[in-house]
Amino acid sequence: ILLTLLVVVGVQTFVAQPYRVERESMLDTLQDGEMVLVDKLAPHLGGLARGDIVVFQPPPRAGDDGTPFIKRVIGLPGEFVELREGVVMIDGIPLDESAYVYRGQPTLPTDTIATWTVPPDHLFLLGDHRVDSTDSRMGWLGMVPLERVIGRAAVRYWPVEVASMIWSLRSTGNEAMMRPPRGPGEIALTPMPPRPRTG
Repeated sequence: ILLTLLVVVGVQTFVAQPYRVERESMLDTLQDGEMVLVDKLAPHLGGLARGDIVVFQPPPRAGDDGTPFIKRVIGLPGEFVELREGVVMIDGIPLDESAYVYRGQPTLPTDTIATWTVPPDHLFLLGDHRVDSTDSRMGWLGMVPLERVIGRAAVRYWPVEVASMIWSLRSTGNEAMMRPPRGPGEIALTPMPPRPRTG
């Protein structure tokens, strides 16, 4: 029993961990209540690509319970992100998001800022439900350091009828990737799977 427990703890700490999606900011890609398996090695070994869906720890905030968020990678380090007339522009080029943005919603600023330069080792993240998402457009959250990324959502496994590999939902036609940092690069077993907010 002890060996089994150690294996389970080891897997959830370093390899993969289940999470339950909460709220609706990743509609229609992920639904409230679905379960996903998060690959915790991807950010450190294989890198992250635009279109990947990641679970991350938001910065501390008064009244926040520290629940992880789940969002989509849009902007990579060094890129210039602009929201122009409802369209996401990357280095001046419009990003085709027709495969995943909920009902073709426009992407509008939620604060007064509509342009960002993504710093090294950071990501610009957005929810697919653009009018109902707490994401990098908000000043208190901003661009997310790679060190706060828990992992990439790899498999949707519950409900069974919608089980699928999530990496297959990546946007196509853009091979831009963010490789893991080369310096020193981190969750414990809990009674119930953590629940990332899509907020």
